[in-house]
Amino acid sequence: MNREYDVIVVGGGHAGCEAALAAARMGCETLLFNISLDSIALMSCNPAIGGLAKSQLVKEVDALGGQMGRIADKTAVHFRLLNASKGPAVRSTRFQCDKQLYRLAMKTVLEKEERLHLLQGLVERLVVEDGRIRGVVDQTGVFHGGRAVVVTTGTFLGGLIHIGDVRYPAGRAGEIASLKLAASLKSLDFEMGRMKTGTPPRLRASSIDFTRLVRQDSDPDPEPFSFTTERLREDRLPSFFTATTPETHRIMRENIRFSPLYAGVIQGVGARYCPSLEDKVMRFTDRESHPVVLEQEGMETEEIYAKGLGNCLPPDLQERIVRSVPGLERAEIMRLAYAIEYDFVQPTQLRLTLETKHIAGLYLAGQINGTSGYEEAAAQGLWAGINAALAVQGGPPFVLDRSEAYMGVMVDDLVTRGIDEPYRMFTSRAEHRLILREDNAAIRLMGKGRELGLITADQHGILREKVRRIEAGIRKLSSVRIFPVEETNRTLMEMNTAPIKNPVTLFQLLKRGDLGYDDLSRFSGWEAVLDRMVKRQIEIEAKYEGYIRRQEEAIRKMKALEGMKIPAGFDYTAVPGLSNELKAKLTLVEPETVGQAERIPGMTQAALTAILIVIKKREMEAARKK
Repeated sequence: MNREYDVIVVGGGHAGCEAALAAARMGCETLLFNISLDSIALMSCNPAIGGLAKSQLVKEVDALGGQMGRIADKTAVHFRLLNASKGPAVRSTRFQCDKQLYRLAMKTVLEKEERLHLLQGLVERLVVEDGRIRGVVDQTGVFHGGRAVVVTTGTFLGGLIHIGDVRYPAGRAGEIASLKLAASLKSLDFEMGRMKTGTPPRLRASSIDFTRLVRQDSDPDPEPFSFTTERLREDRLPSFFTATTPETHRIMRENIRFSPLYAGVIQGVGARYCPSLEDKVMRFTDRESHPVVLEQEGMETEEIYAKGLGNCLPPDLQERIVRSVPGLERAEIMRLAYAIEYDFVQPTQLRLTLETKHIAGLYLAGQINGTSGYEEAAAQGLWAGINAALAVQGGPPFVLDRSEAYMGVMVDDLVTRGIDEPYRMFTSRAEHRLILREDNAAIRLMGKGRELGLITADQHGILREKVRRIEAGIRKLSSVRIFPVEETNRTLMEMNTAPIKNPVTLFQLLKRGDLGYDDLSRFSGWEAVLDRMVKRQIEIEAKYEGYIRRQEEAIRKMKALEGMKIPAGFDYTAVPGLSNELKAKLTLVEPETVGQAERIPGMTQAALTAILIVIKKREMEAARKK
């Protein structure tokens, strides 16, 4: 059975699927391992794709030729645009999907990919020779050779589930943990840590009194995640809102000793931004209730995801907690809530390509890098899969910087700053978020996807035509002037906007917050635009032109530092004036550019100047020797 592959991907979650598809589509013979082929792309926690700052990642993955957005579009049953009343930089799409349809749809795509081979199996050991990955060994003892290996183990790496005083090894409920692979990574001298996450109970729909809950239907006219999607599903499922009660909190406080989280049993670090119900009750003592959202997990199942009720209490207490919530007085738990601890690798040991620094050809993506979330995992998987394929083929590395994509922000944060808690993407992490919007992801990145061979010529051609129409629309509005005559100002007042005192172009008029593109139809020279994407981009360019230009100027300054390379193997211990702490951090991270060095925690302008002086001095010495 021994075979040689270009790329081997370990783990078929959201990171593994994107990594495997990218490598195969770029021409590499690729092997994807998963413990169970029935759980490929399984939504192990909430049944949703997207959300605040996460939708930007999904749309970037799509623009580069990834699969997550396309599958979400195909299987979504509830649609929401978050922050719709706020500026475009923070608007985010969130789709609730049929989790079983999502899994099956992704599996179908994987199975049909020509160069992609699927194998159910448990990888137990990485084979490394002379500092380079050579392949993997599975639980049957069979060696599978690979020129590059991408490890995407999610919560399976040393996974340990906690429910009350019961704990047992598992990658998630019902699936075995990956224990020997964790030991293999530790034997290769990786610095590793322990993270913790959890999932709420799943409830039986027929046991819930929905008449006591607040119903939320989908947005009426949602836009898809994927540039390639022409039509979304018409089947819709509502979500429902309720909340915990003082009785819920009383039960929790009186029985908190039974929670392994508060008994000191769990050592892994959890996320501050996604606290368990135990944390919410015990930390926010002034709150009498916390929201609970009930999301249906699919069209053909009774399982309801009880967002907000995540805990790791014993089963009897879980039932009491659930039934203390309005509408859930008779609710039946189909799957218990639990907490899970798992191993991760400190991501400062990775290059910007997500290749490990001391083992060539080995890439890590997803929760093994300390991140959380389907979307963060998919973005890393795509990134790692692309770079694994390029390395095998002798191509240049694929790296996006912080000004180009949320993906670039995330990877730079991980490898430059490291983590001390599970990392998730927030709009606040992206200093150029007005430029890195979800609505312009295709414009920003599809050209790169085309260069990689992951976007077709037809798809790129459609985008180029849209861009041409956006530019033409801006030129048209900028060429049409209106004057402060009585008729014009009367029209403006009828539109509930202020009259003008000086001549302005329609483009300048569109800058007003109370006017949209179609409002300009009352003026001669306006032309109708039917394409929503084209119209939206024209409006955003008008309303945020000044802010966008300032961000572009900041990006130009940043690029100057990013363009200054630091020689490989640079000895920071020889730089005078650096603190021992900074020397240690710089030696660990091995920044590739001065810009990356600047973002290392604790870096000062004086220290950066000292590094620049030494680099320039050595360049001059090298030039004299020539």
